[in-house]
Amino acid sequence: MLKTFDFQKIPVVDIVNEILVDSSKRGASDIHFDPYEEYLLVRIRIDGDLFDYTQVPNSARDYMVTRIKTISKMNITETRRPQDGAIKATLQGIDLDLRVSSLPVSNGEKIVIRILDYSMSLAGIDELGFSEENYKKLLELVSIPNGIILVTGATGTGKSTTVYSILQHLNRSTTNIITVEDPIEMDIKGVNQVQVNSQIDLTFASALRSILRQDPNIIMIGEIRDTETAKIAVRASITGHLVLSTVHTNNSLNTIERLIDMDVPKYLLASALEGIISQKLARKLCPHCRTLRNTTDYEKQIFSVVTGKVPEAIYDVEGCEHCHNGYSGRIAIQEVLIINQNIRDALSNNVPKETLRDMVYSADVTTLLEDGLNKVIAGETTFSEIINLIELDDDNKLSENYNLKQAINLTKEAHIAKEKALTQQQFIGNRESHEKENQMVENLNIQNS
Repeated sequence: MLKTFDFQKIPVVDIVNEILVDSSKRGASDIHFDPYEEYLLVRIRIDGDLFDYTQVPNSARDYMVTRIKTISKMNITETRRPQDGAIKATLQGIDLDLRVSSLPVSNGEKIVIRILDYSMSLAGIDELGFSEENYKKLLELVSIPNGIILVTGATGTGKSTTVYSILQHLNRSTTNIITVEDPIEMDIKGVNQVQVNSQIDLTFASALRSILRQDPNIIMIGEIRDTETAKIAVRASITGHLVLSTVHTNNSLNTIERLIDMDVPKYLLASALEGIISQKLARKLCPHCRTLRNTTDYEKQIFSVVTGKVPEAIYDVEGCEHCHNGYSGRIAIQEVLIINQNIRDALSNNVPKETLRDMVYSADVTTLLEDGLNKVIAGETTFSEIINLIELDDDNKLSENYNLKQAINLTKEAHIAKEKALTQQQFIGNRESHEKENQMVENLNIQNS
């Protein structure tokens, strides 16, 4: 149900403050002000979904837009061009850090306010929802003295949260950490942060060239967007620096292919790339109303192939006063790939993409699908949420769903590779043990003779 305000009696200033505070209390990540001919519709995004919040009549819409642009330090007279701004304020005892964007559309100006929440970044990497196996890989990656580590995913999948958490983990008095960002989303004490400014030609690439002369140990690049930035980042990582950055790709394989498409020489990529952390955000089940139900035959088939586990029952949504349609909050689904020697050799030898795919998913990697389904088994999210998250619409027709079969096959290949590696280790161990026994028997025979 829409929230109503008395625009005749309550000043627009107070209404804007109430919208900002109430949205923050509800756990919203964004506030949208959408102009229509009849009114200005306010919507808030909670757990990834947009919900109608209130309607602003035309008599007050211009005052509201002007108020938002004023407190975010935008030009209120400019309505034909996009603008960016920021709001830092304390309202009703709540500290707000907001990023504001305006965009001219057919019916006026659309305003979107991003509510920044640093609580997860400040909590540390052990609070990011990594599985035990992925967490160990993450610790291994961040302990590497040089190379490049990439955090990948679509917009709004928590990449910045993961990167800032890693920076907090690495932030020591003995290291010189420099970042180049657009914008700087979180101030970190002890870290030198550079804000990109295209108006004075302070781009990612130009800032990076200067940063390399500042004796850094660790460099964080807000995002690799173009070929020049990618090449400088890779070269920086092979000259004794640890480089962290983000890329807008879906998984580990897509990330490698994207860097190759950016004309990064494969021999450099093979030397520099240390690991890729791919992630998505899934809605988290409400702990107050989640219900246990029997697993269907189709779901058992998926669980069996992907995870090797067949749960008899899993949790599903119910809905209550504490949540939104059965969900409350979000949880990260991760895929952590450590680049091994086989992948490096494949990159150096310029192998076809199909072969590279086999190399990536035959490595010791838990795919996004597998990690998501393991969290379904743990009762943290739902089966349908994970299937929808990896863009599989027709989830009740396994035999006809190419995307799902492809995802399952990749995960199955990873399991087979792990089993082969374990078998090989056991074989080598047994052979060494057998050789030792033979040597002992031979020594004993020599003594007896």
